Amino acid sequence: MSQPLDAAAVRRWCTIALDSLGRSREDIDAINVFPVADSDTGTNLYLTVESAAQAVTAADEGGPTLAEAVRTMAHGALIGARGNSGTILAQLLRGMAQVLARAGDPADAEALRQALAQAVTSAYQAVAHPVEGTMLTVARAAAEAAGRCEGEAADVAGAACAAAREALAATPGQLEVLARAGVVDAGGTGLAAVLEALDAALSGRRPDTARHHGLARSGPAPAPAPAGAGCPPAMGAGTAFEVLYLLEAGDSEVAALRDRLDALGDSLVVVGGDGLWNVHVHTEEPGAAVEAGIEAGRPYRIRISHLRSVAVPEERAPRSVVALMPGDGLAALCEEAGATALTVRPGEPPGSGELAAAIHRAHAREVVLLPNDHALWHAAAAAAEQARAEGVRVAVIPTRSPVQGIAALAVHAPERRFDEDVVAMTSAAGATRFGEVTVAERESWTMAGICQAGDVLGLVDGDVAVIGDDPLRVAGDVLTRMLSAGGELVTLVLGAGAAPELAGRLQERVRGGHLGVDTVVYEGRQTALLLIGVE
Repeated sequence: MSQPLDAAAVRRWCTIALDSLGRSREDIDAINVFPVADSDTGTNLYLTVESAAQAVTAADEGGPTLAEAVRTMAHGALIGARGNSGTILAQLLRGMAQVLARAGDPADAEALRQALAQAVTSAYQAVAHPVEGTMLTVARAAAEAAGRCEGEAADVAGAACAAAREALAATPGQLEVLARAGVVDAGGTGLAAVLEALDAALSGRRPDTARHHGLARSGPAPAPAPAGAGCPPAMGAGTAFEVLYLLEAGDSEVAALRDRLDALGDSLVVVGGDGLWNVHVHTEEPGAAVEAGIEAGRPYRIRISHLRSVAVPEERAPRSVVALMPGDGLAALCEEAGATALTVRPGEPPGSGELAAAIHRAHAREVVLLPNDHALWHAAAAAAEQARAEGVRVAVIPTRSPVQGIAALAVHAPERRFDEDVVAMTSAAGATRFGEVTVAERESWTMAGICQAGDVLGLVDGDVAVIGDDPLRVAGDVLTRMLSAGGELVTLVLGAGAAPELAGRLQERVRGGHLGVDTVVYEGRQTALLLIGVE
């Protein structure tokens, strides 16, 4: 059933796009051969959409209008844009926002057609030397198909998706470097995922990302490209640095800046407007590129990255574990075990940039990252990719609960080889069933039926299994279900709102009905009343 193009649809669009890019990020990185074969297009697109999604989520509490939602989305993408592909995507979203912010609420099909057309116009204007066979080509094909489509907004989005997939499949015939590598354009693949998310947000269908991921390779896996092989015509093989910064400046100053940066390098993209711009260029003179920004206005958030690998200083520690934990008690437990802990605040999930900073603070040549929450998996994977680009060896263990993280940390042995340590920690986490007792915040459908705000919920392996009104009774039911398949060790982690006697009563239950099963109790001080692990 089609959905209106309103603020809620924008929120769904961001959420679905972020999930889709998270799932396909590594695949997109793997086919990144243009404009530089530096294997980061998927990561850059993910980080850009992550910033947009976080901005929309932060503004959602006030019940934003469509105009407010699309402007917030575009602004979030602008300030968080990364890489050539990310800055182009930010400008595409900005172009759409310019039209949708003036449309009705909800916007109609004609507004979406015009928004997609304006997105393409804005993006082509932002790129100094547009090249066909890239995400620009995919965007133009999508907008042209949308312009020919009659029907509701969902129909327009569907037509745009279909045309984007066709244009993506044709990119190897338009760009020689893609044909040689046997791949389609990486940026175009990411844009197809974003358009799939828009279609899903309006049509109510699940995004079929396999349709464009299946086009990711048209031949054998690409061999490493020779220096300069993936560059646009203006780029020299010796270009060594990627320079990005946000810039506060007027339109006239930016026009002069474009000319100066165009002479300094290539892959130049300047996006934004209304006094705020995101500048991206590849150059052998990063200092001069920043000085040009200073002359034009006020540059900040300056990032200069070497396009070649960076050696890791030898003074780093051999290995460290970084664990994300939802309570300061759990964080302290991890610190005692020698890990670097990052406390996750309720309702404020860390972005990949914050996780990358935590990896950096660990100051180790090898890092094991424990996200301890399924919702943080994609951000953790993107953070790991950023750290790997700086020469750090990172493994992300797919822990879905803090109790799985505790189990993994318990078998961590830094004297082992890295791969052996990761396998042992992964096995320990996977062998730990996890449960949770929490209080429902609102009425909702669950696997166990409809719950009301204030109900006590018991979850097993992430799914609601018990609904009740007494935390002890619900916790007991959850523990019985988890031990029905056996177990040797029960871990109980008490939350900030748990009754003092809860752990003792549960320990009595284990001793009375499950001989040979040990119990350990920790003060986690997390929001959930109780976390349960069974190994």
